[in-house]
Parts: sequence; C-alpha cells; structure tokens
Amino acid sequence: MAIRFEWYENPTTPDQEEEIKHYHARPTLNGRVDTAQLAGQIQSRCSLTKVDVAAVLDALSAVVAEHLQEGKRVHLDGLGYFHISLAVDGEVEAQTKRRNAKVKMKAVKFRADSKLKENIGAIEVEHTKYGAHSRQLSNEEIRARLAKYFSVRQVMTRSDFQSCCGMTRNTATRHILRLRQEGVLKNIGTRMQPIYVPGEG
Repeated sequence: MAIRFEWYENPTTPDQEEEIKHYHARPTLNGRVDTAQLAGQIQSRCSLTKVDVAAVLDALSAVVAEHLQEGKRVHLDGLGYFHISLAVDGEVEAQTKRRNAKVKMKAVKFRADSKLKENIGAIEVEHTKYGAHSRQLSNEEIRARLAKYFSVRQVMTRSDFQSCCGMTRNTATRHILRLRQEGVLKNIGTRMQPIYVPGEG
C-alpha cells in the first residue's frame, strides 16, 4: 500500500519572501496499530503466544520508562534510540528563585536505527487530494478573523486560533509567534500553557 502525502508550503519570514514558493511533503496518517495487533503479528513469527508477547511489550515499556527517568538513552537493536527532552515552565532569569523546580519533561524523543530504515526499504507514495491543508489567509484576513473572535470572547488558546483561521498546528504556531512579535497578540499565561489576549499592535 502506498503512503499518502500532502504538499505544504515552506514557511518564510517577511524578510525571506520569495517570488517562487517552495513546498515540502508531509505524510497523511493512515490509522493506528495497537498493542493487540502487534502482539498477534509477532506471535505469527515466533514461538511465543499472543499473551506472552503482550506481557513482554508491557514490561519493555515499564523498563524503558525507568531508565529514561534516570536520564539514560535507551537503544533497542533494530528499532532505535529513546531519550527525554526538557522544557522550562515560564520565563527563567538568573535571579529566578527555585528555577530548578520549573524544569519539566517535554517529550520522549526517538531516532530510528539504520536497521529499521533498511527493513522499511523503498516506499510507494500517493498524493492525496483531501487533507488537512491550512487555509491560505493573508495577514490582513488573519487580523480580521482575530478582531471578530475577540469581539465576543476575551481569551484565545492555540487550538482556538487553529479553529478560527482553519490552520494546522504547525502553521498556527508560526503565525502566533509572528503576531506576538508584532504586538497583535499577548500571552498572559505561561510558556507551556499560553493564553492569548489582544495586544497593542
């Protein structure tokens, strides 16, 4: 089965505007495979029962989590490397008290093993006509939508901005950053949980 994908316009800043637009490809998610399905498929390739495989996968998840808690990088042969990344809750300065307490886990990062890439091998791709493209709105159209939104509401989240402007998460995040720099939006929340209100721009 071919991997379906969509074309997305490469993001640019105002000082990088180009006459010819460039695009990148992004895969469209094609469902999800859960542990039960994996256990059944693994069972067909070895002498373990489906219950045994599920138990091993559950134990593997717990053991990997324990090592990640200790700041270790975990390598699974043929699969890849796992490690955690960190984030800071709010703004931290040299004078900030108890700043160590503001450090939180951001995500679990994964880097594929070369063997996994080899097992995937060559892929077939197919462009999908129906996807989650962001709306191509001008800066003026975005400001108009924000004005209409704030005429009946006091605060906005990133997901609200997505719905308001019909954008994907990445595109919405990029525009929010630009609007904050221009003073159109102001964050009254924290860095990890931003809440936006109209700015002075």
